[in-house]
Amino acid sequence: MQPRDFAAYLFLAIAWGFSFLVLLKVVHAFGWVGAVSLRALIAGSTLAILAALLGRTLRLRPLLKPLLVIGATTVAGQLIGMSYATPRIGTAMAAIFVATIPLFSMIIGRVWGLEKITLQGLAGLLLGFVGIAMLVGFPAQPVSDVFIHGCIASLFGALSAAFGSNYASLHLRGQDPWTVTGGAFLAGGLLTLPLLWVVPVPSVPQASDWLYLMISGAVMSATTYVLYFGLVARIGATRALSVEFVVTLVAVLVGALFLDEALSLLQLAGGAVVLVGCLLVLGLLPGRKPRLPN
Repeated sequence: MQPRDFAAYLFLAIAWGFSFLVLLKVVHAFGWVGAVSLRALIAGSTLAILAALLGRTLRLRPLLKPLLVIGATTVAGQLIGMSYATPRIGTAMAAIFVATIPLFSMIIGRVWGLEKITLQGLAGLLLGFVGIAMLVGFPAQPVSDVFIHGCIASLFGALSAAFGSNYASLHLRGQDPWTVTGGAFLAGGLLTLPLLWVVPVPSVPQASDWLYLMISGAVMSATTYVLYFGLVARIGATRALSVEFVVTLVAVLVGALFLDEALSLLQLAGGAVVLVGCLLVLGLLPGRKPRLPN
């Protein structure tokens, strides 16, 4: 890995790891719907502005239908799951659930004929679901309706992201990543905007709240995805996707150091089992041949 690739990899791990902390502040100020819709619109607008400055053209109209699907799943669905769940189950558990996306992606890809599940992949899937059961079944906090709803929301977000990833692989292969990413964020923001009538912004946001929202949308969504797609192009999708495991580690540390979050020993073990399962699914364990990206 070249120094610039390592720097991008490290920045993504730190930015996405700390994004859960920023997310909590944004949800507190704007509500979980506002945190989704406004963040996505800021991210999409940021990418459109950056593209214009760089002389790139976002050709959205020919890809309107698939962009709406990606916006509804990978953007809106995933962000709804994260924004609703994180205040209820904590940053560490929310991040571990995000790391399960490759598990669900492999299952959907197999159903759609995009993936072949090997014995290693099957073992990874089984380990992943055992880990999820350990996370949900043995929490450090008492099991309540709030905790259960948060876990369900996290699983919904992971499933949405996995569905959108496979849909993009099937319908948007070879398309300009700036167009796909910018269009998906704008679509996700517009699709969730009407939900503000149901879950309005709870109070008048302060200047610092808007700052956190801008950081969440412009830096931790738009800028990071530009870096991520550049990393994919240089080191490959599989190696780039492995950053999610470092993100989980950073998020767990952030939750423990800044928010005094606690995980039971069985939950920590469950998180480790989930990560090992994802490593098997992605073919990233040492000595294993990486699974080719779609």
